[in-house]
Amino acid sequence: MRVMGVDPGLTRCGLSLIESSGGRKVTALDVDVVRTPTDMPLHRRLLAISDAAEYWMDTHEPDVIAIERVFSQQNVTTVMGTAQAGGVIALAAARRGIDVHFHTPSEVKAAVTGSGGAGKAQVTAMVTKILALQTKPAPADAADALALAICHCWRAPTLARMAQAEALVAEQRKKFEAKVKAAR
Repeated sequence: MRVMGVDPGLTRCGLSLIESSGGRKVTALDVDVVRTPTDMPLHRRLLAISDAAEYWMDTHEPDVIAIERVFSQQNVTTVMGTAQAGGVIALAAARRGIDVHFHTPSEVKAAVTGSGGAGKAQVTAMVTKILALQTKPAPADAADALALAICHCWRAPTLARMAQAEALVAEQRKKFEAKVKAAR
């Protein structure tokens, strides 16, 4: 499974690609950070991020994209920009038929460090160790994008089992409702 990890942001948007052959073995294939100047108009910044992400999708052909879910921050402007950057990437993936999964920062931190409250330095150190990298990925956006991809690889089997269970429950509910309706 090839997973593209995305740490969305307007100023710096981390992109990564890792491959998993099952289990907890993951290999880093590529990582980069897309930067846009703060004095550039918003629509141009989003276009630059979208263009870079689309290039990655077309050249790396990921099976799935893992994007950090924005859920709360103090700065509303930062939240909006982060959500917009993630949105244009999710849209580009949808146009290509690539599944998108969102993971919260605490889910990602817990997956790679064992603690949902881990700091950036700890996440970077664990990403470096898990992927057996020679140097720490920098800036933090690169490490975060790698962590997102790792998190998804490790959580994907559980997510798939949960989806199967939900589908089975929905199917059984339909059968039960049909049975009740027929008995009336």
